[in-house]
Amino acid sequence: MTARNVSRFWEWGRKIICVGRNYADHAKELKNAIPTEPVLFLKPPSAYVREGSPILVPLYTSNLHHEVELGVVIGKSGTAIPQSDAMEHVAGYALCLDMTARDIQDECKSKGLPWTLAKAFNTSCPVSEFIPKERIPDPGNVKLWLKVNDQLRQSGCTSQMIFSVPYLISYISDFITLEEGDLILTGTPKGVSAVQEHDELQAGIEDIITMSFRVDRRDV
Repeated sequence: MTARNVSRFWEWGRKIICVGRNYADHAKELKNAIPTEPVLFLKPPSAYVREGSPILVPLYTSNLHHEVELGVVIGKSGTAIPQSDAMEHVAGYALCLDMTARDIQDECKSKGLPWTLAKAFNTSCPVSEFIPKERIPDPGNVKLWLKVNDQLRQSGCTSQMIFSVPYLISYISDFITLEEGDLILTGTPKGVSAVQEHDELQAGIEDIITMSFRVDRRDV
């Protein structure tokens, strides 16, 4: 078996583990309680989309939101990883969007149902090129931003996260074995809002990386 290239994690990684409400101001803007432990949900690998391909609005939503996030790419498998060892399991990072069908999420929440249709649809996880670990020496202090049609919508810093990257790795691995190529989405700062067909999204992490995506409507 040939060695897999972790810098192309989106081609073979097995799961995307997402952390909800990890920025207090974002939890507040959606009128959610600030969590006392991480809120987790999953996306399948089929959610990945790369620059050059569009974000496709599902037919069943009329309120698709952007959420810009720092993604953590796992480079070494582990279960019940201590916080003190957590960063040894990180291969690098990626700039990510967690596209969310907000109307469907609100409906699911009101009925006590899972959020799967709101979060896990095809093209719901746009990702940048892989960012080597050494380019982000402190994942707990990098600035994220997102623009829609050149208008700034989100601007925040990972220092605002409720749960740090080492804590998240340790917490998740207590319940779900982390495998090489897995991606952890660490939450989004405030400023989420709806996007429309033909919108252009640009996002970045400081001067480290940028990416852009166009929004299209899925054909019937």
